[in-house]
Amino acid sequence: MSLNVPLERLPENEAARHGALRDYFCDKDATAVRHGDHWELRLGWPDGEDRHVDPALDTGLGSWGGIGRGEMALARRRTGRVLRALYDTWTLHSWSEWVARSGSSPRDPLTILHVDDHRDLASPRLFTRDGELVDPISGEVFDVASPGSVRSALESGAVGMGSFLTPFLHRFPQADVRQLGQAPKIRETTDYTIELGHEPDDLLEPGASRPAVKLVKASAGTGPGKYRITDDLDRWVENIGPGPVLLHVDMDYFNNRYDGDGDWRERPEVLDPGADDVLRQVDRLTSVLRNAQLVPRIEDAVIAFSPGFFPAELWDESDRRLQAGLEELYA
Repeated sequence: MSLNVPLERLPENEAARHGALRDYFCDKDATAVRHGDHWELRLGWPDGEDRHVDPALDTGLGSWGGIGRGEMALARRRTGRVLRALYDTWTLHSWSEWVARSGSSPRDPLTILHVDDHRDLASPRLFTRDGELVDPISGEVFDVASPGSVRSALESGAVGMGSFLTPFLHRFPQADVRQLGQAPKIRETTDYTIELGHEPDDLLEPGASRPAVKLVKASAGTGPGKYRITDDLDRWVENIGPGPVLLHVDMDYFNNRYDGDGDWRERPEVLDPGADDVLRQVDRLTSVLRNAQLVPRIEDAVIAFSPGFFPAELWDESDRRLQAGLEELYA
């Protein structure tokens, strides 16, 4: 897949240009080749070792059929109400299938349980045109209620790991979102109001309007249009209202040793508990969901193993433990 942009939109310096492209396309690698008055951008899923910092990655990929690094972004498996994927972007596609299947309206009550070391609320590379969202990479119209269009946007790179929640909240602005995290990133409970907005694009179509989400600190409390961030399992599930529940579990909640950073050893604080502690935390989480009688209400769940974030040597056993704790969802 390739795109053309005018020369002046990217730095002449190779290192600066590489950095700008990494910041813009995030999950995908973009190579710029100069042709006269423009750059040709060639996009592809990263397959080099320099983009994948986990030395045990091949061990983890063995349980996924021994796929290559360049295939990780599209790898996924469904069992019952649970989609397991390597990249958590597929959460949006799974929830899009739920929207199409359930016919859920933006006005209907909805709770999102977001277990993650990250918010995933960045602005996707989607442009607002004539009242619709358009993927400028593929040229296709994007609609959360159309799983085919969502899949296309994930495959093109228009929506990535750090931005998949944003278009969903634009579709369901009254969702009650509960994010569960651990230290060092999350050490307390804080409640916010979800504010929907837009921000301008700065590369493919400078000034084009892209969906954005802002969290504004609010008085304590949860409910429609609110976003709670907490490290407390009990406060995570308290006072959940009526209606369906959607669950997203990014395994980097349990251990985010690498956090996508090759220099992770130099960080002053790292979320890197041992295997036994990870499994105990898995059990605590599933027990809280069962005790709160939320498991029967979960209509769709996605578990993402996050290569380069959650250590690959922990994938298999933690996967088995989650299946045991949430057995009803896999039926």
